[in-house]
Amino acid sequence: MSDLIHIQRALISVSDKTGLIEFARKLAARGIEILSTGGTAKSLREAGLTVVDVADVTGFPEMMDGRVKTLHPAVHGGLLALRDNDVHLAAMEAHGIAPIDLLIVNLYPFEETVAKGGDYAACVENIDIGGPAMIRAAAKNHAHVGVIVDVQDYDALLEEMNANDDRISMGFRQRLAQTAYARTAAYDAAVSTWMARAIGQETPRRRAFAGTLAQGLRYGENPHQSAAFYTTGEPRPGVATARQWQGKELSYNNINDTDAAFELVAEFDPSQGPACAIIKHANPCGVARADTPAEAYRRAFDCDRTSAFGGIIALNQPLDADTARAITEIFTEVVIAPDASDEAKAIFAAKKNLRLLTTDGLPDPVAGGLTFRQVAGGFLVQDRDSGLITRGNLKVVTKRTPTDAELDDLLFAWTVAKHVKSNAIVYARDLATVGIGAGQMSRVDSTRIGRRKSEDMAQALGLSAPLTEGAAVASDAFFPFADGIEALAEAGARAVIQPGGSMRDAEVIEAADRLGLAMVFTGQRHFRH
Repeated sequence: MSDLIHIQRALISVSDKTGLIEFARKLAARGIEILSTGGTAKSLREAGLTVVDVADVTGFPEMMDGRVKTLHPAVHGGLLALRDNDVHLAAMEAHGIAPIDLLIVNLYPFEETVAKGGDYAACVENIDIGGPAMIRAAAKNHAHVGVIVDVQDYDALLEEMNANDDRISMGFRQRLAQTAYARTAAYDAAVSTWMARAIGQETPRRRAFAGTLAQGLRYGENPHQSAAFYTTGEPRPGVATARQWQGKELSYNNINDTDAAFELVAEFDPSQGPACAIIKHANPCGVARADTPAEAYRRAFDCDRTSAFGGIIALNQPLDADTARAITEIFTEVVIAPDASDEAKAIFAAKKNLRLLTTDGLPDPVAGGLTFRQVAGGFLVQDRDSGLITRGNLKVVTKRTPTDAELDDLLFAWTVAKHVKSNAIVYARDLATVGIGAGQMSRVDSTRIGRRKSEDMAQALGLSAPLTEGAAVASDAFFPFADGIEALAEAGARAVIQPGGSMRDAEVIEAADRLGLAMVFTGQRHFRH
């Protein structure tokens, strides 16, 4: 096996023609013979390049609307033949098969067709067959053949050839082969995932996920863990699709927290007013709605100023100058919003470590989709939590009915609780969180933590009483015992929203009536682990 192979003959067949002409010219300038097919050959000829049609190599014309053109021994033999195997060489000579040293293929735009909402027939028509077959053949024979599947590898190939007198090394070919197999795997994963959804198969026997490297990360959750960020191509506005205007690269924890913040704030329709969410370690430490983005930020900040330091801020409307000025009063890691004014960007420019991301939109909180999580020996897959509760879904179970203002706060708190780690308790007043208890083993502990945080903020703000007095409270799951309701009453809460469904619902309702609380059931829970 030779470390260096000389590139003399290349087959090019690409859907994405970005940079194609310049790249092909540089190959031709090295005396490399170019084979091609269909639209690629047409583009190359129009640019004045000499091209050999694959049909002339195989002796068969392209047929069946181009479905059959490269599936032929003259192509696959040229890719798969072992150059150091006498039997293979004899077969090539006997059948007039010339070697192909380099394959440049990118696949039919299946993922793009799905993303644009193509119908079933259009998606099926964009499933590539010949491309993956050639890619896998060339990648298998990387001892003798180079294979490129990504436009961004064109320059790397040319640099490798410049360094090695038109040859490419074994190490380089191995890296190209790994990328090639990952590409075909990702392509097949996209096809199988789409087809499962298209035919209504919720739990297919085999499930595949794939991603494309967006960036290598300095480390993972902790410095001793290596990490990287991969994107799936899902056209959902968020951290994966955002434009970063300033600041150093996002870390593993930044990406995780920024995603949590933006998914939460997107729950609040921007046409109904500004909203702001502040996240720390994937949990909200303050969320609010208000008349202006700046006021929404200040009210969210006043829920828990201590935790907000070094946090992630998400807005459901464009970042303006007033909000930018308010945010820069403390240290913040990341701000993400649909857009930002030039004045706001200028204000942030003075804070070089503050990252600003814009997304040109908000994720749809009720859109479908899958989430997955690895466990030892496998992974768990579920639908995205797109549950939505409105006033019409609520069942009043206590003697006292919530007031209209309390109902507004209950639904607001319920929306926030969906994004708080279980066990989750969210206190809210006037469409702002005033105390949050997250991630505790006991729901009563979450209740007490939310109250304590509100008491601490009341003292810091010089208030005579904590804002949990008169608050509405959301619990992400049912109260198993009356002690949780009693703890809420001690905190001054006046209304409660919870799923219901406990064996002791009657006991819990009796406690709420005894303590003068209004309570509604949703019939839906929001565990978040």
